[in-house]
Amino acid sequence: MDLRKIKKLIDLLEESNLTEIEIREGEESVRLSRAPRTAPAPAPVYLEAPRAAAPLPAQGLVSPTEAATGSVKGSASAALPDGHVVRSPMVGTFYASPNPDAPPFVKLGQAVKVGETLGIIEAMKMFNPIEADVAGTVLAVLVSSGKPLEFDEPMFVIG
Repeated sequence: MDLRKIKKLIDLLEESNLTEIEIREGEESVRLSRAPRTAPAPAPVYLEAPRAAAPLPAQGLVSPTEAATGSVKGSASAALPDGHVVRSPMVGTFYASPNPDAPPFVKLGQAVKVGETLGIIEAMKMFNPIEADVAGTVLAVLVSSGKPLEFDEPMFVIG
C-alpha cells in the first residue's frame, strides 16, 4: 500500500471522531487506531466483588420513540433523578466495560470528571467511547451492557 495513502488515512482519522479505521486493498490491509485524547481513567479498585445494580422498575423506562417525541405515558420523566442526562449520540450496542471480564467504566454513585469514559457504543464495527460532558456523580445508569440503543436515548444521569 502506498505511503501517501496511509498518511491520508492518518489525517482522516485525526480530523474525525473515529477511534479506529481499517482499509483493505486486495490482500493488503491497514488498521489505524488511536487512544482517546483524554488520559485513561484509572481502573477502579474493589475491596469486595462488585454487585450488579438492581434494574430500574419498568414504569421508569421510556421507549426511544416516546423519548424522542416527548409523548411519555404517565410521568416517567419524573422517575429520573434531577441532573444532566447523557444521551446516546448514535444508534448501536452499548457496552459498560472494555471487555466482558473487566469491571464497568462507571457505576452508580461514582464521581466522574469531564471527559471520563462512561461506556462504549459499537456502531458499524467501530467502538466509540461515550465520555462525560459534565463533572459530577452518576445518579442513574439507564442502559444495560450488550443492549441496543437508539439515537438520543437517555443513558446516564449525572448530578
